[in-house]
Amino acid sequence: MPAAKKLGQQTVFFQNPPAIIASGAVVGSKEAEGPLGKTFDRVIDDPYHGEKSWERAERRLLEDAVQIALQKANLSPQQVDFFLAGDLENQTEASALAARDLGMPYLGLYGACSTFYEGITVGAVLIDGGFAERVVVAVSSHCCTAEKQFRFPTEQGVQRPLTQSWTVTGAGAVVLAAGGSGPVVTHATIGKAIDLGQGDPSNFGAAMAPAATDTIVRHLLDTGRGPKEYDLVVTGDLGIIGRDLAEELLKDHGFDLADRFTDCGILIYDPQKQDTHAGGSGCACSAVVTAGYILQQIQAGKLQRVLGVGTGALLNADSPKQGETIPGIGHAAVIERR
Repeated sequence: MPAAKKLGQQTVFFQNPPAIIASGAVVGSKEAEGPLGKTFDRVIDDPYHGEKSWERAERRLLEDAVQIALQKANLSPQQVDFFLAGDLENQTEASALAARDLGMPYLGLYGACSTFYEGITVGAVLIDGGFAERVVVAVSSHCCTAEKQFRFPTEQGVQRPLTQSWTVTGAGAVVLAAGGSGPVVTHATIGKAIDLGQGDPSNFGAAMAPAATDTIVRHLLDTGRGPKEYDLVVTGDLGIIGRDLAEELLKDHGFDLADRFTDCGILIYDPQKQDTHAGGSGCACSAVVTAGYILQQIQAGKLQRVLGVGTGALLNADSPKQGETIPGIGHAAVIERR
């Protein structure tokens, strides 16, 4: 028997779509200076956030975003069934420490920068399947923790190539619920790890673009929908270079998304004024743009149906040094206004 809630090869639909009843978006000063600065809930001017290390600061950012979302939903941690979270630190340590402090049943996730949309998908499955009433999904990233882990020591001040993106300092959280008001998650498409041989850790956009394309194409084929049925198709952190590559790859598959296709890494910064080169990246990139700007646009009625595709580069600090190329991943979720 085929799976009752599966469409095509990689897409699922939710018979009882969970609602996003609240969200929280916390960012650093650089993110607040960008075009979306007024859409975030809280701005942290100190990159240490009052802590002794960047890693501890990232943990606090994650806790802040979750607490803001819970306050908006008028919920305590004890009223949450599961906490799904992830980040870019070794062994997703920021999420683990935040889970320790928040006290909610915790499932740690890692999909690199696709983790936010991976979490939304897993949370929606848990709620639609009757395993949970309320789920909190949250992710974080910090420019300084990510740079020193995946590239060079931050203090070294290595010149960044133009293909490199800027890791977003911030955290985003949403509360998914079986009932309540708010936009709903109706479909999700699980991505495949796609690797076309790009191995430069300073050009994540090129590594992730094929995976983002594959997921978008598969979603449209599985659902039988065309691009025009979405007001916005937004990827997580392909940046300028990756988004342009994905657009060309989509045309090769016969899909022209025209002006309805953009990327969170393009939206969050002004590349001319802020010197972010290829744009934004990091787990928090798609999270803060979605938890802030996109949900606000949906709630205001300016967007009715959005296909969000979280994108991630599946590497660690050692794999490029060992000659490995970089697999990309893209997980998609459909968020609709009721």
